[in-house]
Amino acid sequence: MLFEILVLCFYLLVIIAASEIFTNAIEALGAKLKFSEGVTGSIFAAVGTALPETMVPLVAIFGGNSAKVSEEVGVGAILGAPFMLSTLAMFLLGVAAWQFRSRRNKNEIAPERSGFKRDMEFFLFCFIIAFLVAFTPHEYRLVRIFIAFVLVLTYFYYVLETIKASAALVEGGHATENSKGLYLSLIFKEHMFFVLLQLLFALGLIIVGAKGFVHGVETLAEVLHMPIIALSLLIVPVATELPEKINSILWVRNGKDTMAMGNITGAMVFQGSLLPAIGIFLTPWTLNVTVLTSSIITIIAAAWLYLMAIRVKKFSPFYFILNGVLYISFVCIVIFVFAAQAYTK
Repeated sequence: MLFEILVLCFYLLVIIAASEIFTNAIEALGAKLKFSEGVTGSIFAAVGTALPETMVPLVAIFGGNSAKVSEEVGVGAILGAPFMLSTLAMFLLGVAAWQFRSRRNKNEIAPERSGFKRDMEFFLFCFIIAFLVAFTPHEYRLVRIFIAFVLVLTYFYYVLETIKASAALVEGGHATENSKGLYLSLIFKEHMFFVLLQLLFALGLIIVGAKGFVHGVETLAEVLHMPIIALSLLIVPVATELPEKINSILWVRNGKDTMAMGNITGAMVFQGSLLPAIGIFLTPWTLNVTVLTSSIITIIAAAWLYLMAIRVKKFSPFYFILNGVLYISFVCIVIFVFAAQAYTK
């Protein structure tokens, strides 16, 4: 047990170090390409740090596992990632903003509002139709395939819209700034080649750290005799979402709220569109009670964020901390369901 915990701590440190290197490189990339903080956070950072959790359902589906394991881990990881981002990640963002309020010289979180609103609109559209398609009969295969194509096309439309809005945001003072300078520039001249080199190194380190952390969590779960679906919904997404959480904490600590928020909401759009499309294509895409509950809570959390984007003038950190209540509620529901199942057996 002690060895497994030490392994988890080691890989956690790897992820933290890789995330710091990644945020530094992504800021340098956004600054050199003259993109807005919205593009840098919602697309570059979001997609890059989404790679670890993207691999989990793909490995589960293609890894030669049993059909039950492939379906439960695959679907659970696909729908569990947006759940974690909309609840736990937003909670940590709020806690970080409150904790670093003196350093930030402000009490509220202030992301660029139009990008925040756009991200939540696209996410809610994609996630809700991906959720609803699970209730269509399996005989309606063409309908499911059509929905999967719609999800893929919607994501690419989202990318175009985000990039399209970039120029106006840069003029409005939301250009990406690399305040520290590229870490590799301490050794080499700050050139695009070295920006990309540091970025690829950081991504590789993030993937290695996340895979090692997931493997350690799986080993620990076996020791604790945890069910597969609990692992795929509660533990695997927590591990694989660590890069997004850590990146956003680092950015919000430095007052870069647009990139901190965009890193989470952009990952939500990516994982609420492309990953469900893969799941609809490659799995039966059915929902059990646990996955159904997590999906409903995800929609509630995202709807709350969207309501904030269109109604609230100033974003208090405590508004985001409220999302943590939804996460705790789900954990309690899962524990109750598994306890009830164990009792009936």
